[in-house]
Amino acid sequence: MNATERAVEKAEPVYDAELVDDTLHQPRRRTRWERLVRRWQRSPRVPRVLRDRAQARQASKDLVVATLKLPWRYLGAVVRGVVLAARGWRRWVTVRDYREAAELQEKFADKFIEIRELTLFRWRVTVALASIALVAGVVLVVLWGYRPLWIAAGVISATFAILGRRKDGSPGRKPTLAGPRTLTWTMDPQVLVDAFRDAKLIGKDEVLRLVERATRVGDGWAVTVDLPATRKAADVVKNREALASALAVDEVQLIVERVRGNRGHAGRVAMWVADEDPYSSPPLPTPLLGVEQWDAWQPVPFGRDARNRRIDLPLVWTSLLVGAIPRQGKTFAARLAAAGLILDAWTRLYVADFKAGKDWDAAGQVAYRFMSGDEPEHVLALKDWLVELVGEVQGRYRRMRDLDDIVCPESKITPAISRDTNLNMPITAIFIDEVQVPLEDRTPVDIQGKKLTAGEYIGELLTWLAKKGPAAGIVLVLATQRPDSKTIPSGLRAVLGSRFALRVMDWRDSNIVLGEQMNTRGYDSSRLLPSHKGVGILRPDGDTAAGDDSLAITVRTYYMPNEDWRTICEQGRGLREAAGTLSGHAAGQMPPPQLDQAAAARALGAAAPRETAEPLPEPLASVVDYLGDDLDEREFVPTAELTEALGIEPTAFGRQMGDLGCRPDRRRIPGADGMTRQVRGYATADLRSAIDAWRGGNRPDADADSGDP
Repeated sequence: MNATERAVEKAEPVYDAELVDDTLHQPRRRTRWERLVRRWQRSPRVPRVLRDRAQARQASKDLVVATLKLPWRYLGAVVRGVVLAARGWRRWVTVRDYREAAELQEKFADKFIEIRELTLFRWRVTVALASIALVAGVVLVVLWGYRPLWIAAGVISATFAILGRRKDGSPGRKPTLAGPRTLTWTMDPQVLVDAFRDAKLIGKDEVLRLVERATRVGDGWAVTVDLPATRKAADVVKNREALASALAVDEVQLIVERVRGNRGHAGRVAMWVADEDPYSSPPLPTPLLGVEQWDAWQPVPFGRDARNRRIDLPLVWTSLLVGAIPRQGKTFAARLAAAGLILDAWTRLYVADFKAGKDWDAAGQVAYRFMSGDEPEHVLALKDWLVELVGEVQGRYRRMRDLDDIVCPESKITPAISRDTNLNMPITAIFIDEVQVPLEDRTPVDIQGKKLTAGEYIGELLTWLAKKGPAAGIVLVLATQRPDSKTIPSGLRAVLGSRFALRVMDWRDSNIVLGEQMNTRGYDSSRLLPSHKGVGILRPDGDTAAGDDSLAITVRTYYMPNEDWRTICEQGRGLREAAGTLSGHAAGQMPPPQLDQAAAARALGAAAPRETAEPLPEPLASVVDYLGDDLDEREFVPTAELTEALGIEPTAFGRQMGDLGCRPDRRRIPGADGMTRQVRGYATADLRSAIDAWRGGNRPDADADSGDP
């Protein structure tokens, strides 16, 4: 080994690293003051008014007002105490109780002498006590000056003030609102109690209990009360209109909610009364105009409620039905839902505008499939889209089954899966405006040897997608101006998670959009004012700012005119071009849908041909035709409703229905005014039994037709 080799020595290994200060990753220890504040806010022994900043601020204001009014209130209490003491002394000195007892027994003449002597005796006692008090006062002044007199006057005035203190209630003596008092200049506690009594929500002798003092929330006042025992908050919500009338405010200014969860119970009510109509101000523009992009997995900004709280609408894993009469903001509401998805470059949109206008034209810049028209060829194109999507959903479930539990822990799509271009399973939304057009189309189609109309087949496809699609990332948004039972099949409506009902014609249409019996729970979109454009009742499928315990909320949607809509669509196109996700119609690619009619038919269970049903006799056939899908959804139908709709004389109708094996019954059902009344009618279960019996050959006249002796 030479010298050069001996000079080269093996060096120690060199590590590439960085110095990390562990102290930066350790949680910061709270100071003693922070620990004290945290313990104070979480302690159940501390009153809520001392833990909540808003409550404490309101309590401070009330204390200042009470301090300023204290001298006048004290003086008034002293005067009332003097009057009450004088009245009591007069009853005592005139022996009023003894005299009234004698008059009731009709022995006043016999007891007159005794009454007279007792009256004179009490006058002497009064004069003697007054004289003693006068002499004692003079002695005290001579010996100690006027200080004892001032002390005595203070004690006597305090006694009179306690005697004359005014409590809530008529005539000023009976407490009606227990709990902490508050001095608000907007709602007197007695007015609130009287309003509940006038609305027949509590009895004449029942009282409320104040849970949280009235506080200023937004442009109104909020108060929480407990109802008397056995009274339910659901009844207050249902009779909100009567309570608003008793409070002399419009029902849109009054919000009544049941407090649920750990902070509430079945008899606790939270009320909010607005100073003025909360929907009279100009609408607010959508906040999506100020964002660069949006995440489809986040709820979309949808509007504001009466308290000006932002209401976001969740779309992933659910579906949406928007219903309204024309020119109430139905298309605007559907476009608000689409705007959030457009600003996510990883979503795929199918847009079908059967209004055949230009409201949705800007969406053609970003849509994977787009069409606008109301001709039969457009309906058949939508059918092909839906068949393609049925196959897409089935393919997604097969691919998710092959994924490991880390990538796909459940048989549901995840944000990572939806953004993985190799998996090709993006969030896909189908927007159909004026969905009643394809659902009512009578164009005949042949599905695996079975004759159907295009409307029936589209209804079955939409129902299947609403059931199976959400977990695979399919979002269904339907908008219609004809929300009736014949247009939207009951099976489809039952699986649409979120509902938004703008103004409709009557409570039946409102229930078709929001759900059965929603009007009896206090939610009826037919009562919305015509001037309230874009205001509707939202029944969300997910959490909102109003809390996950709210069944439904009244929302005023954000305003997004056509120019803002075009701006959002142009921005969405730019995002897709940058991400390389622009495809389909927006990219000028119009490949034919990959149709597998057989697979779609098997998925729908439509491969088996239906048996030809025997025609039903009248009036049962007319009843079935009138009820339509409500025959499976409703439980009871009043006779008056059927006879009025069919134009049949009630006596003859009852006799004919009895011959067919349908017997009427009496039940108590809620009416349009929310009041429950007993009516005569038919149970839909009995109607279905009669239909099955007739078609199965077990009809009432089967024995007579058989020819048996």
